[in-house]
Formats: sequence, C-alpha cells, structure tokens
Amino acid sequence: MTEPSTAEDLTIDELIDKLLAERQQMLILFCTVAGLSPFTHDKPIETELEEFCEILIDYVSVGHFETYERMLNNDKGGDSEILKLANQVYPRIVDTTDTAISFNDKYDSDSKSVPRDDLDNDLSELISDIAIRIELEDRLINAMR
Repeated sequence: MTEPSTAEDLTIDELIDKLLAERQQMLILFCTVAGLSPFTHDKPIETELEEFCEILIDYVSVGHFETYERMLNNDKGGDSEILKLANQVYPRIVDTTDTAISFNDKYDSDSKSVPRDDLDNDLSELISDIAIRIELEDRLINAMR
C-alpha cells in the first residue's frame, strides 16, 4: 500500500494527524533552540535555528494551507458548527502564521550570523503566539473529530 502523495489525497483525520506530528516536532525543536532542559545545543545555534525555522514553516503551512482550507472547502452548507468555529478562530490563526513567518524571515537566512540580541525576546513572542494557535487548533480538531 502506498502513502497518499498530496494533501488532497489525505482524509481530514490524516491531515489532523499530520498537523499534530508537525506540531510535536516543532515544539521539540523549539525547546532545543531555546536551550530548555533537558535539551542542549548539540549543533551550532545557526544550524538549530535553520532546522527549527524549516519545521515551523512546515507546521504552520499544514494547518493554514492544508487542514483549515480543506475544512472550509468541504463545508458546502456554510452553517455548520465547525464552520462557525473556524470563522471565529481563523483570523487569530492568521495572526500566529504571520508571527511565525516574520520569525522565519529574520532567523532563517543564508547569513552565518544570527542576531542573538533579539533571539530570546523573539522566541518568547513566538511561543506565546504558538500557544494561542495550539489552543485554537485543538478547538477545531475537537469539533472536527
């Protein structure tokens, strides 16, 4: 049996599972980049930031461009409870996507020097928005399942 190759081939449950797997991987890499215990910097911070930014963008993309769009496009009636909830939370999810993209733009560069002066504050702002995003995603996931 072969794996589905595109988001359109995945069921909504498979998309949710993909989103949750990306989320978990992103949180682990966040802890590594932030140097939170028990994680330590085994690689140069520039390498860890590059890996983190990659999974961060993958994570927000799976939610923003695959899962939520599929959910909204599959609701033909337009008045389901899921659609109402999605319309309530989607603007805030967009805000968190913007924060993630801004972080990526600042720290995932070809430059070998990382602007370390702002890193702690930027990580703090990012994880605050990610926490909000996770809460909103979980509300949607619970409604969809």
